[in-house]
Amino acid sequence: MENFTFYTPTKYVFGRGAECKVAELSSQAGWKHVMIVYGGNSAIRSGLLDRVKDSLGSIGISFIELGGIKPNPTDDKVYEGIELARKERIDALIAVGGGSVIDTAKAIACGVPYDGDFWDFYAGKKTVTEALPVGVVLTIPAAGSEGSGNSVITRIDGLHKISLRTESALRPRFACLNPELTYTLPPYQTASGIADMMVHIMERYFTPTSEVEVTDRLCEGLLKAIIAEAPKVMAEPDNYDARANIMWSGTLAHNGVCGCGRREDWSSHFLEHELSAVYGVTHGAGLAVVTPAWMTFVARTNPSKIAQFGRSVFDIKATDDMTAALEGIEALRAFFNSIGLPISMTALGIDNPDIPLLVRKLHENKGERIGGYMSLGAAETAEIYRIATDF
Repeated sequence: MENFTFYTPTKYVFGRGAECKVAELSSQAGWKHVMIVYGGNSAIRSGLLDRVKDSLGSIGISFIELGGIKPNPTDDKVYEGIELARKERIDALIAVGGGSVIDTAKAIACGVPYDGDFWDFYAGKKTVTEALPVGVVLTIPAAGSEGSGNSVITRIDGLHKISLRTESALRPRFACLNPELTYTLPPYQTASGIADMMVHIMERYFTPTSEVEVTDRLCEGLLKAIIAEAPKVMAEPDNYDARANIMWSGTLAHNGVCGCGRREDWSSHFLEHELSAVYGVTHGAGLAVVTPAWMTFVARTNPSKIAQFGRSVFDIKATDDMTAALEGIEALRAFFNSIGLPISMTALGIDNPDIPLLVRKLHENKGERIGGYMSLGAAETAEIYRIATDF
């Protein structure tokens, strides 16, 4: 096990009516004038946005609004939000939505006090040292951004989709998690969120670090819980307990606890970011295609951890590591397929992916080599895209 620092200052308020605590939590933080960031019309139609505004207004916290945040969020809305936030002199942001909304709020939060272009942080030119505080009302369990210091934004010029990671500056001060808010999510969005949280765990699980028994078991237990609860959620969208277990799993998958003491990988996310940047696919669905392809490739050289995954998560009985690894990969694909996710590029809607373009952009954005479990250069990442295409 490697040395580590684990810091999670976010206050989680979980359960029915959690969104009604927004005013109390904002007041405790000393906020007076906030920006509410949200996505499309669902927050309006459901009455959630009005409940949040009524809660804030009831104790005299004023607010402005920035709506229209779309999946795979882009830098144009960040620039718009930064300009508005500076003009209105807000002191905090409240994100009402899923990962795209939260990530946009975080980008605005670090951009407001910074004299330069907020993209400097995402491009790795500057480190975030100061940011406005962010609170969250979560509506889509998937990205785990409600408990992490991370944010992913796509720069429209060149379609560069980049993730920013901070230890503390962008971790939300609070997150309100009410599973009832997820009842009306479309099945495909629910399934894509499940894939996203599973791969967040797997990016940490697949590690070259040895003797990490505790975090291994945390990862495996969470994965098994998600696999057990997912069919219930898909069959019974208003099953509160199943929704609650899925929602809490999404948070634990990405708040850092699953990565303690180990080197992480993140190849699957980097590979998928180019798919969603270039082709506009849903992130979790893209991961359902790319991750098994990555596992297939690395198992050819180092099957041990893939085999452990198969045995511990899917109860594969094979004693030979390569056999256990391949059977585990097929079990993962079968699970994704069972909840309605694509498991090939064609099923994802990409018949002839431009692999040279994807590889070029990947390594322009992420460097000459990527990966913690296995170091991957352009030749290797091209082969992974081919595996995903030919499956």
